[in-house]
Amino acid sequence: MYKITVIPGDGIGQEVMQPTIDILETLNSKFEFIPKEAGKECYQKYDTNLPEETIVQCRESDSTLFGAVTSIPQQKSAIVTLRKELDLYVNQRPIHSYTNPDIDFTIIRENSEGLYSHIEESTGDEAIAIRKITYKASERIINYAFNYALKTEKSKVTASHKANVLPVTDGIFKNTFYKVANNYPTIKSNDYYIDAMAMYLITNPAQFDIIVTTNLFGDILSDEGGGLVGTLGLIPSANIGDKTGLFEPVHGSAPDIAGLNKANPIAMILSSCLMLEYLGLYDDAKRIQNAVEETISESKVKTPDMGGHNNTQDVANNILHRL
Repeated sequence: MYKITVIPGDGIGQEVMQPTIDILETLNSKFEFIPKEAGKECYQKYDTNLPEETIVQCRESDSTLFGAVTSIPQQKSAIVTLRKELDLYVNQRPIHSYTNPDIDFTIIRENSEGLYSHIEESTGDEAIAIRKITYKASERIINYAFNYALKTEKSKVTASHKANVLPVTDGIFKNTFYKVANNYPTIKSNDYYIDAMAMYLITNPAQFDIIVTTNLFGDILSDEGGGLVGTLGLIPSANIGDKTGLFEPVHGSAPDIAGLNKANPIAMILSSCLMLEYLGLYDDAKRIQNAVEETISESKVKTPDMGGHNNTQDVANNILHRL
């Protein structure tokens, strides 16, 4: 049995999680799903958006499925805190278009430091955020990117940074990138400043296989990737460490459409495919991916973000039917 912690969260996180669980249950009886709480509704009940009980359960599970949570000004981000507590230093976000073959790359984002290190201070009339970049974290994420390129038979890894303006912090990242690249002579390597990278993703996305970058830059680029494929509702992600993994859609809790049954469940469903691959259940992952691709390619059942008029359950049912 695989123990899977399930954290629906709030907003549309709850709406996209249940169809995903339904799909997983049709394929595999080896899962024990353990529900836990986090997010805005959790905060209203327990005065914390991430109870210690939830963190402990995630540590004890084989993996975690995470929906989405609404930000709370009084609290640190629940998902960022979970990434840190579980040492999930890899954030892996595949950007794949089902209509444009030129768009098929993966963003490998450093997940443990950068501007998401929660190191901020205020003196009243000014505030400072500290951007932490270390050789250790840079080396392990860059090694992961090159190994992932080998595993997926990709030919190139591209680093993105702003070392011309941030020569100390991003200097570490750039120098470490080329040092690690020397250990992978069969993989091409190059780098772009983050502003140039943002442009090239629009003008020439076909040149990219694997992109590796720091925390904030990776977050921004993956949302741009959502724009490239038409919607964040198609972008899954994996948070991976040495001991466990957490899998979540890139989109947020979208409180403006919560409860309206309009949310696209595909990003959450594809995130569960990344979980299946992480657990070594490749056949199950492929079956779901094929069903999702058939649903999208047929283009008859689509949520509003994809230009359609169907609801969350319509899309999930179509995928279930194909399975």
